[in-house]
Order: sequence, then C-alpha cells, then structure tokens
Amino acid sequence: MRIHLYYVYILTNKSHTVLYTGVTNDLKRRCSEHKQKKIKGFTQKYNIDKLVYFEQFDLVESAIAREKQIKGYSLEKKVILINSVNISWDDLYNQGKIEIPNPPAGIPGTT
Repeated sequence: MRIHLYYVYILTNKSHTVLYTGVTNDLKRRCSEHKQKKIKGFTQKYNIDKLVYFEQFDLVESAIAREKQIKGYSLEKKVILINSVNISWDDLYNQGKIEIPNPPAGIPGTT
C-alpha cells in the first residue's frame, strides 16, 4: 500500500509581483511542470515558476481546505506566511529537489 502525501504550495515570478497557490500530490513533478511551462494558463502567462512556500498533508481533503483558505488570504497575509519560513524568498525547488526552508529566528513554532 502506497502512502499518499499532498502539498499546498505557493509559487511566484522572478520579481515576486504575482503569487499562485496550488495543491498537488507530487510537488517535485508539479514544480518541474511549472519550470518547463507545461501548465497552460495563469502560471505560464505570468512566468510563475518559483516555489517559495509549501505545506504537507496526509489527507487530500485537508490539503484542499488549506489551499482554499490561503487563496482567501489577502496579499499581505500571504507575504507574512511566506516570510514566516522563507524570508529571502529562495526558490525551494532546485535541480529536481525540494529544499526545506530555513525559517528566520524568533518565529513561533520554528525552533
């Protein structure tokens, strides 16, 4: 039996002016698709392919609920969420690997 994991993720463009929130069961594959511009539509149009935030879930229902919650956030609240774990907005997808961000010191729950 294969255990499934689900991810809610936030991508941005090179200049950090546009954010995209999505959900997937394969974060590496999905990031690769965005990098290669295989995903038609919004992310391709605005060159959104930089992974700056993600969360992992065991249940697809939880991931979808969280995706909807984040999509409902204001831009300011999304920026705060990203900054809570990735203050420099580094690309967390590098050469086919997902990197765990280093949250800034002093953020509750990150010690």
